[in-house]
Amino acid sequence: MTDVVLIGAGIMSATLAALLRKLDPSLTIEVFERLDAAAAESSDAWNNAGTGHSGFCELNYTPRGPTGAVDCSKAIQIAEQFELSKQLWAALAEQGELGDPRALVRPVPHLSFVWGDDDVAFLKERHRTLTTSPLFEAMQYSQDPAELAGWMPLVLDGRSGPGPLAATRMADGTDVNFGALTRALLGQVTRGAGGQVHLGHEVEALRRDGEWLVDVKERATQRTRTVRARFVFIGAGGYTLSLLERAGLPEADGYGAFPVSGQWLRCTNPTVIARHHAKVYGRAEVGAPPMSVPHLDSRWIDGRQELLFGPYAGVTTRFLKEGSWLDLVRSIDLGNLGPVARAGLANLELTRYLVGQALLSADERLETLRRYCPSARSDDWELLVAGLRVQIIKSDGKGGGVLKFGTEVVTSADGTMAGLLGASPGASTAVAIMLELIPRCFHERWAQWRTRCRELMPSFGRPLHLDAGACRAARSRWRASLGAA
Repeated sequence: MTDVVLIGAGIMSATLAALLRKLDPSLTIEVFERLDAAAAESSDAWNNAGTGHSGFCELNYTPRGPTGAVDCSKAIQIAEQFELSKQLWAALAEQGELGDPRALVRPVPHLSFVWGDDDVAFLKERHRTLTTSPLFEAMQYSQDPAELAGWMPLVLDGRSGPGPLAATRMADGTDVNFGALTRALLGQVTRGAGGQVHLGHEVEALRRDGEWLVDVKERATQRTRTVRARFVFIGAGGYTLSLLERAGLPEADGYGAFPVSGQWLRCTNPTVIARHHAKVYGRAEVGAPPMSVPHLDSRWIDGRQELLFGPYAGVTTRFLKEGSWLDLVRSIDLGNLGPVARAGLANLELTRYLVGQALLSADERLETLRRYCPSARSDDWELLVAGLRVQIIKSDGKGGGVLKFGTEVVTSADGTMAGLLGASPGASTAVAIMLELIPRCFHERWAQWRTRCRELMPSFGRPLHLDAGACRAARSRWRASLGAA
């Protein structure tokens, strides 16, 4: 008998495993991953945006409301959630459980950049509103070309044309290698007794017989075995919905899935890469999904500085990079046919946008890049395939469906199974998501565990946006613990 089975060795499963290990080291935990490496799908550094989404630079988190005012509530929520992630990582780093923190997290400023009268006015209002919160009080705003050139020289080099420019900058931004972080968290789980990670193992069936029976096949040998588990978490990316359906979970009825592919342009010129040290986010095109917000992104991967631009979205029927072209067709059944069909009809503009992105020529991709890097040369950039994002289609209760771009946890009525659906901004907010899941699935132990959670993450249940002193203290601890100063 195993206490906890986790399906998928990505950042979500790794986060839940690490938290449970800290809350009760005696729990037995087994992780099953169909690929031969952990974090090889959406959590991998080349597949994941890696920004450390904290609301600092993502303009889609601060839309204008019905009255025209900038609504900053989502940015504040995301910032709070990311602070919880940072606090858990800091606690583990202080205890020597994450190895070299610099291999996981680097300090990289987060910038938002716009041009034109309307967008400059929007950014100025956004800055004014956000800086009333302690989470954003250090945010800088500028329209001075000389100062902007100091912040992001590649963006200003060769730029011409009428109209104002503006940017905001948060020096306290981060770059997170979620692939390396995932493997570090799983390493923390397996160091103690009772923790195992099985790579190259695919879950074929989930059945109930008192507890959950998990049928697993080792892909290399084709040997199968059945694991009996008290609790099962499915963090299998695009395959989560399929596994929830195989388990016969009624709570998964009515859900559908909509995959979106992605591509990056990667800079290959070390001189160009060395000149840029920031994550510069712009405004998404009309009709673009939230994960397609353009950004010129300074990254650290395997100890090496990289520079990416994108992502360019596209159409796919796969739910994983290593998945099947039949994934989308197989996901449709009588339970979700109505919501999927109606959501598709309601989002024809999005479909047209994705098709257009998929058909972009090399020159058209370069033209988009030059909006953020005017001096870009085609010889300095190569095209890479990014990870897939599988968005949620959810029944609206009236026979229709709604396409959602967030994340959602589906939990069985008795709390013995849960699965994570959706994508952005999942990785950065994994800790907050798991802190919502744990009380629902381990409610009989939550009263005892809540105190331990507050020891690990002091702001848990105590919002930092309402306490400037606590916010500064949390970030000071973060810098000291993870070398993120």
